[in-house]
Amino acid sequence: MNVEVLYRPSYSIAHVTLDPDEEIRVEPGAMVAMSPSIQLQTRAQGGLFKSFKRMFVGESFFMNTYQATGRSGDLWLAPPLPGDIHVLELSDETFLVQSGAYVASDMGVEIDAGWGGAKTFFAGEGFLMLKASGSGTLILSSYGAIHPLEVGAGDTYVVDTGHLVAFSADMGFNVRRVGGWKSTLFGGEGLVVDLTGPGRVWMQTRSENAFLSWLIPKLPRPDSD
Repeated sequence: MNVEVLYRPSYSIAHVTLDPDEEIRVEPGAMVAMSPSIQLQTRAQGGLFKSFKRMFVGESFFMNTYQATGRSGDLWLAPPLPGDIHVLELSDETFLVQSGAYVASDMGVEIDAGWGGAKTFFAGEGFLMLKASGSGTLILSSYGAIHPLEVGAGDTYVVDTGHLVAFSADMGFNVRRVGGWKSTLFGGEGLVVDLTGPGRVWMQTRSENAFLSWLIPKLPRPDSD
């Protein structure tokens, strides 16, 4: 499998080349175009129980599997929001990925919505994480550009939950409110994650929630009787 990312960082698209009979799992709605040699199968990923857990964190019940049948083929993938695409090559590693940032992965990477630490994020007002583990290619997306960050051993970095894309699963983390209730109501700040190294972190330069908070008050309201 080869992945080339084009037109980054604002309107990125991933050009995936599959070898003959090679497969890739893709989030529903991410496919833009494909070769006629690519075949699609849609099924509940990992059985009904895991599929229901995926729904619980806001992911799709079904996953699409694309396979190059008989010969190699091209597959073009893009996320719903304008922004960047980042490709990670896992080597017996585990990362936590914000729900909505997952685009695709090869068959050697398992996506789990029911990992033990999920309840920490479930309490975070919609800030939900998936666990990606194994070896292979993992394709992530962001709203805005993606910025990588290395956190040293014993160091702690504070990241707004709306800007967090992914981080190493062996990092220590704690989800909390920043400041007091006045900061939340009047300062425009909400939840943050304290991440303790060593490990790698990927942040996005824009926040979907922040954009919606700016946009919604400006939308015209229907006249009320």
